[in-house]
Amino acid sequence: MKIVVHDYAGHAFPTSLSRELARRGHQVAHTFAGALQTPRGELRKRPDDPDTLEFHELAMDPEYTKYKYSFIRRRNMEVRYGHEAAAFVRRWKPDVVLSGNTPTESQDPICRAAVETGARFYYWVQDFYSLAVDRLLRKKIPLVGGLIGKWYRRLDSRQFELSTRIITITEDFTPILADEFGIPADKVAVVPNWALIEELPTHPKDNPWARRHKLHDRFVFLYSGTIGMKHNPERLLQLARQHQHDPQVEVLVISEGMGAEWLKEHAASENLTNLTVMPYQPFADLPEVLATGDVLVGLLEEDAGVFSVPSKTLSYLCAGRPLLLAVPPANLAARITRDHEAGRTVAPADADGFLAAASELRDSSELRARLAANARSYAETIFPIEAKADVFEQILTS
Repeated sequence: MKIVVHDYAGHAFPTSLSRELARRGHQVAHTFAGALQTPRGELRKRPDDPDTLEFHELAMDPEYTKYKYSFIRRRNMEVRYGHEAAAFVRRWKPDVVLSGNTPTESQDPICRAAVETGARFYYWVQDFYSLAVDRLLRKKIPLVGGLIGKWYRRLDSRQFELSTRIITITEDFTPILADEFGIPADKVAVVPNWALIEELPTHPKDNPWARRHKLHDRFVFLYSGTIGMKHNPERLLQLARQHQHDPQVEVLVISEGMGAEWLKEHAASENLTNLTVMPYQPFADLPEVLATGDVLVGLLEEDAGVFSVPSKTLSYLCAGRPLLLAVPPANLAARITRDHEAGRTVAPADADGFLAAASELRDSSELRARLAANARSYAETIFPIEAKADVFEQILTS
């Protein structure tokens, strides 16, 4: 079977699916957008990869990151990218297109190209881009924003209708698809996201990456990943303020973009020398990076609700470190962390609770060890790629 796996963001876990499907004899083209400012997986052929796997970076306007927060310019770039990806589908003529992490107006031409070439199209829903745009624009420009939001909803509705099946990352999305888009439950398959447990072994805190950055003997609250509209960087600033008089504590943020720059500016203006912001690190370094953290921090604003599941928390679980999450209680990441006792969770607006949980974790090595062991145990049970690929293969071939 010829399969295009299109992951706009170029994240790590979809590459593991492409590699495993190719190992099973399928011809797989893994495609992704260039020039994005986001954590990336290993998006090139490795010596041990099968001949049936290929990677294709599709052209995105190189100024995309500069205008990411300019709605009109960003939209025009995303439309052009969608046509670039659609052209690839028409040239490659797959049997199946699996596409996710993709803005609505980029996804639309990809979906139409798949249908026009006779391929089965599977919408891999990571969050609801159209609903997020609708909510945001209704707040900013109420009348016109509502009309634009309706347009995005209509596009998503068409793509869902043209999909052979819709694959979602949580069962929470099934009623949203029904209520907002009229999609019946029997058209939806739920496959929770995962992290690359096979490529994220646990490491000691005192490791080469930690030594290189002089963090091997510091207590580190680590945040790694995107800081965008769905996050609240103020919590990281508060965390640094809370521990600014403890010379052993460091708040380390590995991110790029608007939120990272905001943190740099505020840390400098307040002389918070215990808050460090670094750019994204190579995926090969990620196990040692995460091992450097004594507590791994995740953030998600209340508005995101169940619409988004921070993928960084899944990598955190692999690292064998306790989690500290300020995320909506109903979010899947919060539920996993609570249900499997892998860390502490508080509501996004609960600043006092967030800082109290941080202090609790800082003060008890025994608690950290217990939560860390639970986190790794969950990842080892749930994340192996063979089981995930079994499910996807059954969906894509049925």
